[in-house]
Amino acid sequence: MTNIMHVRRFFLIPVLQLLTGCLAALPEISEPPAGSYRVPTHITYNLSNRTFLLHVPADYNAKTPLPLVVVLHGAFSTGSQTEKETGFSTLADSERFLVAYPEGIGIFGLLQHWNAGHCCGKAADSQVDDVSYIAEVISTIRRKLAVDPARIYMAGMSNGGMMTYRFATERTSELAAAAVVSAAIGSTTDNGMLPWRLQQPGRALPLIGFHGLADGTIPFNAVPVPHANGKRLFLPVTDAIEFWQNANGCEATPASSIDNNGSVNHLVWKNCQAGSSLEFVLLEDWGHQWPAPFFTDQLATDHPLRGFDATKQMWEFLSRFRRSGPCNASAHLR
Repeated sequence: MTNIMHVRRFFLIPVLQLLTGCLAALPEISEPPAGSYRVPTHITYNLSNRTFLLHVPADYNAKTPLPLVVVLHGAFSTGSQTEKETGFSTLADSERFLVAYPEGIGIFGLLQHWNAGHCCGKAADSQVDDVSYIAEVISTIRRKLAVDPARIYMAGMSNGGMMTYRFATERTSELAAAAVVSAAIGSTTDNGMLPWRLQQPGRALPLIGFHGLADGTIPFNAVPVPHANGKRLFLPVTDAIEFWQNANGCEATPASSIDNNGSVNHLVWKNCQAGSSLEFVLLEDWGHQWPAPFFTDQLATDHPLRGFDATKQMWEFLSRFRRSGPCNASAHLR
């Protein structure tokens, strides 16, 4: 059996390397050149070390700790695709921060997804410990590069947004702020199982969310959608808002501002505890895609969301917050 396992691994690793792209390994030097690299962790799955993508911005200097944004892909996507669709690496070069793109489990680097507790697929069914894997991604980067521990942020799309919710509640002390796109905090299926629920975060955490009102994959309201073995009912976005409104101790009624000819409704909850914040951006006639120029530049020239850039808005929100002191439960925002 041992010999068979070694043979399987011998053939599996080259296939994985081929399908996950030809990114170079991160050089073992203090100041690697600007670019995107594939980096291994100590976490294993199916006999191989789980890896992630890391983007180092231009003019990186080991003497100047930089912010880190951890970006989680949606189900069946990849780190490379998410890098392309979000534009985070391009923004990192101009704003000078590090970006990590962890990757969920899958097959030969494809069909990757996360165990966000209530969803999705084999990762959830097998209870893969993605929280520990993402924590190891952060630790790995901090061992190799100069990271400002007070400015570590997370953003995620769809299943990756659900994973962001989970990490933000279970490892709250490791983040300064978080952002989600097209995500739900929970779901139920028609198999009669009780819903899995997020635990309460250890402290208030600034959070911004984006959701398309025409999203048919994770609807804004609680509408059943097909899944592998029947139908899944995602909790409505209002449940996520209420969860974080209570967690952050914000006022009940948000301030609302309408932009882009009525297509953007920006909600801001004020007077949140411990200097935190809660914002949600609702997009009229927008579906299940990351709302940034990769997609919005393809809209008609007269479309009100043409050129809309959630990535830039996220960074403007995230960069307002930092943790003071060490990254532990006693740290607080300032």
